[in-house]
Amino acid sequence: MLHKASIDLSALAAAIKAWGRELGFADVRIADTDLSDAEAGLRMWLDAGHHGEMDYMAAHGTRRARPAELVPGTVRVITARMDYLPQKAGEDWRAQEERRIGDPAAATISVYARGRDYHKVLRARLQQLADRIAGEAGAFGYRVFTDSAPVMEVALAQKSGLGWRGKHTLLLNREAGSMFFLGEMYTDLPLPVDAPISGHCGSCSACIDVCPTQAILGPYELDARRCISYLTIELKGSIPVELRPLIGNRVLGCDDCQLVCPWNKFAQRATLADFDVRNGLDSATLADLFAWTEEEFNRNMEGSAIRRIGHERWLRNIAVGLGNAAPAMSGDPAIVAALEARAGHPSALVREHVAWALTRHKA
Repeated sequence: MLHKASIDLSALAAAIKAWGRELGFADVRIADTDLSDAEAGLRMWLDAGHHGEMDYMAAHGTRRARPAELVPGTVRVITARMDYLPQKAGEDWRAQEERRIGDPAAATISVYARGRDYHKVLRARLQQLADRIAGEAGAFGYRVFTDSAPVMEVALAQKSGLGWRGKHTLLLNREAGSMFFLGEMYTDLPLPVDAPISGHCGSCSACIDVCPTQAILGPYELDARRCISYLTIELKGSIPVELRPLIGNRVLGCDDCQLVCPWNKFAQRATLADFDVRNGLDSATLADLFAWTEEEFNRNMEGSAIRRIGHERWLRNIAVGLGNAAPAMSGDPAIVAALEARAGHPSALVREHVAWALTRHKA
């Protein structure tokens, strides 16, 4: 229901997009709530068990594809993207990242996680946008999201014209690649909607071919249970032994499918300093990070999305990376000493992965 009958919805939509850019969003679009085309695919994905231990995916089921069931009264979704490639990233940033992945001593952390927690940044900015809208249109119904609720972010972003779904399942944009975050505002304002755009992946299969664990089963089909981002972030228990060697030195997340994507030559630098690298996470070694005590981890990761995995899984992930430093650094005294120092860790999960890593170095 429109709260101010005199308001010009087209003018308000244009103003919302302008305000969004002022708040640091690279683009803001508007979609309706019909995700029926995406709902069948969601159901098949869940039925196949590709969500792994992410039980919340199945728990919410089709509500993800029905915005008005999640937030009653919703008739439109305002979608927004915010670039996160650090401001100081050089023109050869992709080559630098690939070299880092190839360095067995280096700790590789996904670019998106090296700065401030994006959940906090985007939610705060979306709330500011909502406040601006209320100031112009009066009180209205809304709820903001950033990767934090049963929301089909990519489907909504695609529907609104922010980009198209790439074969790796991430959103792609001709002017910005995929190095950006998405946020949404569900609203009861019947704003004019934007048109979706066509896909531009063509016959390219680079993202599918490069996936270290072959988690991308085919175009637009991801088995999260094999994805390194899932294994290092979402999985709470033991990482499957057969997948450990494929993880390499990736401590948290994986950017391989983005690094190889031709569209990321157009990736845009962040406009906010929030996504600048903290704690030297673009240059740290595995041994450096493995030495952090739980207190140091919590202190250093304050305000970071990384903190939510906890120190135990942090050590689990790094132990795998240290194990994978063999054979290039097999038996390296510093690595072996670092691992042996954690061999008696109170956590059985940590001890298991440390033991596996030591076996790799003593084989």
